[in-house]
Amino acid sequence: MLNRRHILTALGTTALAALAPTKLLAAASIKPDDASALLVIDVQNCFLPGGSLAVKEGEQVVPVINKMAKAFANVVMTQDWHTQGHVSFASVHSGKKPFETIDLPYGKQVLWPDHCVQGTDGAALSKDLAIPHAELIIRKGFHKDVDSYSAFLEADGKTSTGLAGYLKGRKIKRIFVAGLATDFCVAWTALDARKAGFEVYVVEDACRGIDTQGSLAKAWADMAKAGVKRIQSADIAVSA
Repeated sequence: MLNRRHILTALGTTALAALAPTKLLAAASIKPDDASALLVIDVQNCFLPGGSLAVKEGEQVVPVINKMAKAFANVVMTQDWHTQGHVSFASVHSGKKPFETIDLPYGKQVLWPDHCVQGTDGAALSKDLAIPHAELIIRKGFHKDVDSYSAFLEADGKTSTGLAGYLKGRKIKRIFVAGLATDFCVAWTALDARKAGFEVYVVEDACRGIDTQGSLAKAWADMAKAGVKRIQSADIAVSA
């Protein structure tokens, strides 16, 4: 006859067995379909090692994105595409240094080193990206007097890139976001995607952050509050 200890042990094992498959199934259950799109945000030379605004470990996202992209029929990439003397560059504001903030008509603006200037090598997408089936490249930040982090709206919150209409025209419902940098262009894209009515996932290990003045923690908190789901690339089913 089983004693009490044996019974409790058996019950505990059964409970653990019941819980474990649920987690495994959840991790393996995200299979992109025709209503899913991957947004690859600003994987450009200026944000990679040696670039003027290099994101720490930024190059590490490239192989993760390349592998993950194979699971998606719909892929859109973005490029920062600034004019010379863009309003977001610290160099055009006398006495100001990169990462300081100023007030502009549309709100607070972080000042950056000159980066991703139109037509320069720094603005080019990484040569190591291997996503030949990407269907669209959205260029942003090309209006001289307003910055643009999000793939959907410029920093004034009203000037549209047209991406929402493009995706809705293709009946996309789920958006997966990867790229650089987590706390700026990735986060702003994810938040605007939620406002546009999409289900949104940010793939954490396919992103890297700048993290200036607590910006990374704030970005994750803002995204969680908006209903953005935080996942890993391993959570996405990719065919061998």
